[in-house]
Amino acid sequence: MKPIILLVHILCLLNILLHAQEPQVYKPFDQTDADGKIIKGRSGTHHWQPYMKDADLSDYHHAPWESVERFKDFKYGIRIHWGIYSILHGRESWILLKDNNNGPTYLAFQGLYHDLYKAWFPKTFDADQWTDMMVDNGFKFFVFTTKHHDGFSMYNTKTIVKNSICFFGKDSGTVKPYNKHYSIMETPFARDVTAELIESARQKGLGIGLYFSHPDWFDANFRFDQWNPNRDTLFSPGQNPESWNNFKTRHKEQIRELLTNYGDIDMLSFDMWLPEFAWPHMQDVARMARELQAGCMLRWRGIGNYGDYHTPENYIPGDESQGTMAWQVIHTLSTRNIFSYEPEPSCIRGGDWIVSKLIDIVSKGGNLMVGVGPDLSGAWHPKVLESLSYAGDWLRINGEAIYKTRPCKITREGNVYYTRNKDNTITYAIIEGWPGESLYVNHVRPKRSSDVCLLGYDQPLTWEKTGKGIVIKLPEEMKNEENRPCKQAFAFKIFSPQQ
Repeated sequence: MKPIILLVHILCLLNILLHAQEPQVYKPFDQTDADGKIIKGRSGTHHWQPYMKDADLSDYHHAPWESVERFKDFKYGIRIHWGIYSILHGRESWILLKDNNNGPTYLAFQGLYHDLYKAWFPKTFDADQWTDMMVDNGFKFFVFTTKHHDGFSMYNTKTIVKNSICFFGKDSGTVKPYNKHYSIMETPFARDVTAELIESARQKGLGIGLYFSHPDWFDANFRFDQWNPNRDTLFSPGQNPESWNNFKTRHKEQIRELLTNYGDIDMLSFDMWLPEFAWPHMQDVARMARELQAGCMLRWRGIGNYGDYHTPENYIPGDESQGTMAWQVIHTLSTRNIFSYEPEPSCIRGGDWIVSKLIDIVSKGGNLMVGVGPDLSGAWHPKVLESLSYAGDWLRINGEAIYKTRPCKITREGNVYYTRNKDNTITYAIIEGWPGESLYVNHVRPKRSSDVCLLGYDQPLTWEKTGKGIVIKLPEEMKNEENRPCKQAFAFKIFSPQQ
């Protein structure tokens, strides 16, 4: 019997070891809020942490229907990463983790980085030029980085960083008093670029989004997130009560500033998450944000199902079943996945790429945010402007099939993508590439008296029913590319469809 018992123990141990090596599966819980909405985030992402199931939404109100609809109407926006990392042409704050060897050289590198702001004067920045560029190129909203992980505030924060890490000398690596804002107001430029951008955007009807990172790698009172280059692995609220209280106060106050100092904000884009011991605080933050601006859409990162939307990054979901939250893809224009300034023109994607991704995403019910940033002076790369202009030209012709649309039951067949208006009286069939003499559109059965049009062409097209769909005949003159209304992709407008 002893060999059998030993074998059982060995098999049990092997089973434990095998399961320990399996990747963690992140499956958000269904939770019901005060309005009876069933809330569930996107599965398979580490932005849902298991402890987030411990939330009581029974007295919590999410953003109202009107805010969600406005969010879904936007469809096309720009995520602007701009900060002191733009001086180094690095991957946003993540450049601080480059060559991390925990030695004095690495600490000195951090110190030099955190001193860069002292000489920063982005002379080219002009909020009106930025927002004119957005409007001209078809963007309906933007999200601007008010504070990335490096902790540098790109707005006029009144909060104080009370402690930072000592980066140089015999005391390097220790916590020392700091007592400054660590913000753009302490640069020679000394202007609240966030305020200027919001004011200009509001005048032009652009949706306003502000990004805010929960981690802060400069304020030593935040030294407990898992990516922190100077992380204190032994940090706990009980062992570090003063630092913990300073963290809670400043973290909460900065979010309060963003939601009280700049008028109505369409979306607040939280980023990352914090350890489980911070979860009660994060729930307080979510509730405070909702109290301050009931209509503001909150990104779910760090706050779980208190959030209103989520953001797949650098990939497009296979379908629209992404939980119950609204969603928008953030995708870099840089082929190197740099969200901020990409200096190498060969690494900047073209406008045709933007159009393709936009059509795919919108057909599934999402928004596209192009991730890109200006250089250290506040100027945009010419290749970026070229790509955005191409997409803007396409949208001037075909925007009707993109903006304020909703997904059809069948989102795509081959290279034909479908969208519809919110009243479900018009279906748009968008095809990549010119279809030739005719286009077969499946699963769309308009009334015999209905018009079928090509956006950008002012004459109705000839069509006939066949099988489960229709065949649209294209004008003879369209054989010549120069007579076509646009390049690359073409949107057909089908009235009164019966799906």
